[in-house]
Amino acid sequence: MKKILVTGGCGYIGSHTIVDLVQKGFEVISIDNFSRSDKKMLEGVRKITGKEIVNYEIDLCDSAATKKIFEENKNITGIIHFAAFKAVGESVEQPLLYFRNNLISLINILECAVQFGVPNFIFSSSCSVYGNVKTLPVNEETPLPEAASPYGRTKQIGEEIIFDTANACNIRFIMLRYFNPVGAHPSVEIGELPIGNPSNLFPSVFYTALGKMKELIVHGNDYETSDGSCIRDFIHVMDIAEAHSLSLLYLMKNEISAEKRKFRNWNVEVMNLGTGKGYSVLEVINSFEKLSGEKLNYKIGDRRSGDVAAIFSDNKRAVEKLGWKNLKGLDEMILSAWRWTKKISEVKT
Repeated sequence: MKKILVTGGCGYIGSHTIVDLVQKGFEVISIDNFSRSDKKMLEGVRKITGKEIVNYEIDLCDSAATKKIFEENKNITGIIHFAAFKAVGESVEQPLLYFRNNLISLINILECAVQFGVPNFIFSSSCSVYGNVKTLPVNEETPLPEAASPYGRTKQIGEEIIFDTANACNIRFIMLRYFNPVGAHPSVEIGELPIGNPSNLFPSVFYTALGKMKELIVHGNDYETSDGSCIRDFIHVMDIAEAHSLSLLYLMKNEISAEKRKFRNWNVEVMNLGTGKGYSVLEVINSFEKLSGEKLNYKIGDRRSGDVAAIFSDNKRAVEKLGWKNLKGLDEMILSAWRWTKKISEVKT
C-alpha cells in the first residue's frame, strides 16, 4: 500500500479525506496537534474504516519534530497538507498568528518533502485567493487580486511558495482551491466540530436551531446579489475528500513527458473544487427551514470584515482531469450536517 501523510488529519476536511483514502486502499498517517481539532475524529474514522490511524501530535512549526516523523517514515509517497488556521474574522484580528502558523508550517513540511524525496504533494488552498472577483464563475486562470483577509493572503503566499519550490525540485504538486465545505459523513461518525461559537454559516444555522446560539446574524443584506446577502459555492465535504484521493491517484498514474518537463512549473497543477453553483446566505436559511421544519431566529447585521460579496467556481478542470463527478446537492449537504449536529448535541447533553 502507498503510505500517505495527512497534516491536519483530525480536522474537518482532513478526517473525511482519511476515510476516503483508506477506503481507496492507501495507508495513512496523520499529523495534528489538536489546536483546532478534536481526538474524537480519530475514533470516528476508526469506526467507519475499521483502521487505527497513527497520529503524531506535534506542531508543524517545530521543524525538528516535523523532520523526525519523516525519519521514522521513510516510505511516504504522498503528502496532503491541510494543517492551517482558517477563520477569516480571526485572521483579520490576529494577522501575525496566521502568517506564522500557516506559512512556517508549510515551509517546514515542504523542506521535509524535498529532503526525503516525497514525490507527490497536494496543497489545501482556498477560493479565498480570488478575493473580490468581478467576473463569475471563477476559473483557475482568473487573475488573483488583493486578498480580502490575512487568511486569504496566507493561501496566496502559500501557492507562490509552492510554485517557487516546484521550480527547484521534481516533486509533483496539485493545489486544490476549494470553496465552502459543508456536510458530514453519512454515518454521522465524523463531521464539523466548531471550537467555541462557530463563525461559518452551516454550524451557526444549526446551533441557532438547537438553541445553542441565541440568534443567527446575517452579515449584511446590502451586497449586489439577488437578495442582498453573500453568495457562496457550498460543497459537500465528502466530495472534497474524494477529490484529494483522486488527485493523488492522478499524479501516480499520469507520467509527464520529457518535452513538458522543459517548461517552468511543469510539475504544478491548480484545480478548483466547487459545485459551480452559488447559494446566498438567505437561500441556505430558507432551505434549512423547509427541510427541517425549524424556524430560525435570525437578524440582519453589519457586513463582516474580510467577507467577499459573491464567489462560485468553474470546476471543469477537476471534473475532466480527476474524473470528479456526481457531486451532492444542497439538500444532502444540509441534512447530513443537521443530523451530525443533532447527534453531537445529544452526546454533550
